[in-house]
Amino acid sequence: MTRIVYLNGEYLPADKAKVSIFDRGFIFGDGVYEVVPVFEGAVVDKAYFLERLDRSLSQIHLDWPCNQQAYLDVMSELVSRNNLREGVVYSQVTRGVAERDFPFPADTAPGFMAFSSQMNLLNNPAATEGIKVATTPDLRWKRRDIKSINLLGQCMAKQDAVSKGAKEGWMVEDGYVTEGVSSSAYIVVGDKIVTRQLSNSILPGIRRRTLLELAEQTGIEIEERLFTVEEALAADEAFISSATTMALGVVEIDGTRIGNGTPGPVTMKMRALYTDRVLQEAREG
Repeated sequence: MTRIVYLNGEYLPADKAKVSIFDRGFIFGDGVYEVVPVFEGAVVDKAYFLERLDRSLSQIHLDWPCNQQAYLDVMSELVSRNNLREGVVYSQVTRGVAERDFPFPADTAPGFMAFSSQMNLLNNPAATEGIKVATTPDLRWKRRDIKSINLLGQCMAKQDAVSKGAKEGWMVEDGYVTEGVSSSAYIVVGDKIVTRQLSNSILPGIRRRTLLELAEQTGIEIEERLFTVEEALAADEAFISSATTMALGVVEIDGTRIGNGTPGPVTMKMRALYTDRVLQEAREG
């Protein structure tokens, strides 16, 4: 089946979708993006993703390409046209097409594209096996709270981690873990979840937000603070979260086994709680 994508008001076969070389997203990385999960044929975490996208757009003074309901309708239409039951929808908004110049152009229509990808999220084998993480220097800009499409720093960090035999990288700055290359980072000390507090230094992860809400509702203690690599190596558990990983155990960091080398009970509980929440949202529409 030919994958159908969305580009600037049209649903097209993927090989027919073309972007101008003058699009500022292509030239400058001038835009923002979102990735939302799909379960049982329904987009979930809708409210939080719209809220974060709205913030990212406002922080770079970029207009919505359409109203929020129309944006959601594009997501749903892509799910339908591609018969997607489980996976993600990626979308991005750029400042649009203009002559190459650094200042923001006036009266330029935003560019809007989206596509879906099928993925095995619920029954990911890594959920029971866990993943390896490698630490890597955090080389990114200072506004990491904006979900920018300019991801060269993350690409370099991910490649560094993969070259070390790891599935994910944990970026480190001044001795402290900032976050995963494409995920939020957590350690578990006893029964307490420790994760870095929100600031311009990290992305406000949607799964992070949801997981911390679920932890609070079920009486799991949370401590939002910086933690060092040394603390992570000595932790009882570690895990990551993202749209594609949900909550996923980290069983090794830089070659050191974490806990007993398998995803721990707090990690597995958080994954189960998140699964229940998003499946309920998907079934309620």
